[in-house]
Amino acid sequence: MTNKSIIQTENAPQAIGTYSQAVKAGDTVYLSGQIPLDPQTMEVVSGDFAAKTRRVFENLKAVCEASGGELKDIVKLNIYMTDLSNFATVNEIMATYFQEPYPARAAVGVAALPKGVPVEMEAVMVLS
Repeated sequence: MTNKSIIQTENAPQAIGTYSQAVKAGDTVYLSGQIPLDPQTMEVVSGDFAAKTRRVFENLKAVCEASGGELKDIVKLNIYMTDLSNFATVNEIMATYFQEPYPARAAVGVAALPKGVPVEMEAVMVLS
């Protein structure tokens, strides 16, 4: 059995279902999907798609930091969008949070996401 611990921070939204914000197993951290919820109010942030995407990255960043890592430690990022025409916006915003070498990534169009949000992201991080 691997060394497994649950990651929890008040700097990211609390789980809205039967999951943990992240689970650390050995040097690998599995970050649950983050949507654009304000961690203080647990409400979807106002604004356009870009504002919502930035909130998602800030939420991921908070969970990374609570895990003892940083965004740069993410090795795999999965992005789910209800409208793939926002792909270029995601790329622009992602470039402000990450530098090369970028993580492996998937960007997937989906019919719907929790709370009617337009974007959700989950990640895998490896701590060094």
